Amino acid sequence: MGDLQTLVDNFQLPDTIGFGRLMAPVMFRAEYCDGIWSAGQLVPYGPISLDPAAKVLHYAQEVFEGMKAYWVDSETPQLFRPVENCKRFNNSAEFMCMPQVPEELFMSGVTQLTDICRNLIPRNSGASMYLRPFMFGTQADLTITASSSYEFYVIASPAEIYHAGEMRVIVERHRSRTAAGGMGVAKTGGNYAASMQSSKECMQQGYNQVLWLNSAVAGQIDELSGMNLFVVMDDELHTPELNGSILPGITRSAILELAKDLGYKVRERNIQIDSLLALIESGTCTEAFACGTAAVISPISIIADQGKEYPLPKVPGPVGQALYESLLAIQEGRVEDKYGWIQAVERQVQV
Repeated sequence: MGDLQTLVDNFQLPDTIGFGRLMAPVMFRAEYCDGIWSAGQLVPYGPISLDPAAKVLHYAQEVFEGMKAYWVDSETPQLFRPVENCKRFNNSAEFMCMPQVPEELFMSGVTQLTDICRNLIPRNSGASMYLRPFMFGTQADLTITASSSYEFYVIASPAEIYHAGEMRVIVERHRSRTAAGGMGVAKTGGNYAASMQSSKECMQQGYNQVLWLNSAVAGQIDELSGMNLFVVMDDELHTPELNGSILPGITRSAILELAKDLGYKVRERNIQIDSLLALIESGTCTEAFACGTAAVISPISIIADQGKEYPLPKVPGPVGQALYESLLAIQEGRVEDKYGWIQAVERQVQV
């Protein structure tokens, strides 16, 4: 373990770290075979060896999570809602016909890695250590069946805020990212692969993210490619309700709870894109923002559709800004966490 700590201690953070590009030199690994998980251990970060016939390479049996460790105004690093990430991870695994990762093993991975890499966590407000737990099927045969063996990893990336600043969003009218009853509720690579062509075209047109519509209900808004959507109408906070095509966002659920405590009326409902655009044009919809683990909250300045742009009048808007400041203050330990969302990471790795 001392050699691993030396790896971390000798690792130098560059002046600009960006998001998701810089990897910590240590990772956590566990194996599943014959129905049993190994205890898991920290190992040096490095390439993964896979048989060319591994199920993940042919049938995309893979799930992952995104979560953060903060260390700004707290005495020790702290994780934001890690048990909820574990629950969602296992919900995704069940959907993808994969084994459950015991909560004890999942939490052991994220806490051990956070602990040994604590000195790589940026200490400035807004920055964090982004954690990526993931699991994939390793059985080597080409039958279209679920794998019997798996590997579970946690990797870490010191990171600035993803998508800081205003976002320009474009509506996708022609493609569908997921079908009703499909993989939309699972955090799996296939969901993101299905968004890449539209995302590429979106960026070529000068926008940041695609706003997806429901494949079964014409014109009904689902979510952005990697974030949930909120809009403010008549001082009420509205968001598309979970419908089987939307990933249940952990930041989304925190915002819903926090908004009510801040005195905002919250409505989870089906939102039609044509109605929303008309309400933006009339001034009834005054602000919109996206939320997710990576970005926390990003204000939306424009929603574009079929060659026309619909600018939002308040960017950033007061509701989104108030929620962002309140949520970040909890995540960074600057205010009391009355929700039980924060888990402190105490010293546990023997160095």
